[in-house]
Amino acid sequence: MPYPFVYTMQKKKILLGDEAVAQGAIDAGISGSYAYPGTPSTEINEYVRSTEKGKIHCAWSPNEKVAYEEALGHSWAGKRALIAMKHVGLNVAADPFMSSAIAGINGGMVLAVADDPGMHSSQNEQDSRCYADFAKVPCFEPTDQQEAYDFTREAFDLSEKNNIPVMVRLVTRLSHTRTIVAVGAKRKQNSLRPARDNKRWTVLPAYARRMFKEHLAKYDSLQKFSEKRSSLSLRGKRLGVIASGIAYNYLMENAPKDISVLKINFYPLPMKSIEKLAKHVKKLIVIEEGYPFIERQLNRFKIHGKLDGTLPLTGELTPDIVRKAIGMKAHPGRKASSLLKIRPPRLCVGCPHASTYDVINGVKKRFPKLRSFGDIGCYTLGALPPYNAIDTCIDMGASIGMAKGAVDAGVRPVIAVIGDSTFTHSGMTSLLKAAKENTDMTVFILDNDTTAMTGGQETLANDQRLVDIVKGLGVDERHIRVIDPVPTRLKENIAIVQKEIPYKGLSVIIPVRACVTMVKKR
Repeated sequence: MPYPFVYTMQKKKILLGDEAVAQGAIDAGISGSYAYPGTPSTEINEYVRSTEKGKIHCAWSPNEKVAYEEALGHSWAGKRALIAMKHVGLNVAADPFMSSAIAGINGGMVLAVADDPGMHSSQNEQDSRCYADFAKVPCFEPTDQQEAYDFTREAFDLSEKNNIPVMVRLVTRLSHTRTIVAVGAKRKQNSLRPARDNKRWTVLPAYARRMFKEHLAKYDSLQKFSEKRSSLSLRGKRLGVIASGIAYNYLMENAPKDISVLKINFYPLPMKSIEKLAKHVKKLIVIEEGYPFIERQLNRFKIHGKLDGTLPLTGELTPDIVRKAIGMKAHPGRKASSLLKIRPPRLCVGCPHASTYDVINGVKKRFPKLRSFGDIGCYTLGALPPYNAIDTCIDMGASIGMAKGAVDAGVRPVIAVIGDSTFTHSGMTSLLKAAKENTDMTVFILDNDTTAMTGGQETLANDQRLVDIVKGLGVDERHIRVIDPVPTRLKENIAIVQKEIPYKGLSVIIPVRACVTMVKKR
């Protein structure tokens, strides 16, 4: 179907999918952009910051929940706001996300979520469309960068028209590939007009019960909009394919002209179009990137897809996988050269984390039963050779909580390793609990003056500010030790940590040295 905007005096830009979303939000008239960096979504907020400095309030938040709440306050004030995060970040923001769906919005509010099928830089493959359905929030799923731009603009219109937050769902291949995008004129930002209906913004049970019924009715009414947004092409009756998002591109690269196709780029699903396609064809296949989200909702039809093995249940789709699913022969391929050796990721040469892991491994020689709980950041590479210094890594901020739980169960000695950005994201509350109970463990907070894994964004607490926060959480300042993680001080640092391990209470070690890669860039 034609794009929803016809631009006069079109300009063209070469944009990543992430950047197309950001440009679409800018041109939709946002006044605020909020995010926590996380691949593959980081470039959305980076683009807003770099192109609209001083024109749009744009800064990194300590975590996704805070980012969502800041955007919600921006919307309450009547202005448009964009929120960006990766799929696992939506877990952190789920509480305000679910409640805001019921309360509604004032100024337009769009949540851009980038999923990571294949887990290129993530701990799971979760599908954010499930969250959209869970909250009964409308969701756009663009096929390409042009649609990422167009749909983001349209999402703000839909948000304000229906008084509801709207999701735009991306995946890694769309987020991180570039193409030419036609952009339109920038809309003026909303004027300040704070919300007046306090009851609607106070989700007490008495109010929420009424608002939830209204919300469900509103969501059901979007079904008609969904029918208009879908594109149905009825041709041959042999095979019908329902394709969404980037999977539609893979289908179009391969599809013979005699198949019937329904392109889906908006949720809730266009059920009338699906029924029309199902009646027209003998065989029906669903091709979608991520979970079998569409497929599971169509169990009254005989469907082929991920659940019956027609397509793989995990990992990314490719044009060849789709080609096989629709009954075509695979393209002749080439095997990778035996000369290409697999190179696992590693810490940069001169990385201060490497020196910290040398300290930890040095301490292990004296305390061979030492167990180490890790966290998410570039320092997670300490779990791999040559360090083998981390025993666990589950989610953002888990290291301190898991270490404490292990101590509660009787494990000794125990350390936790967490980065400065991850600590302010979701480690502070766990340290608060450990400090309250003076838990017998040692916590390493790695202060490298940046959020290195996602490109070097600034962090909210470094140097003395970080020390002050640790003191404020209740850690005895006599057992807060700041060290310089360099090879020349290895013996000195090992000796410091070895003194803290036997202490029957909570110790915090803060290795402070700037990320070597960021120092070079600066």
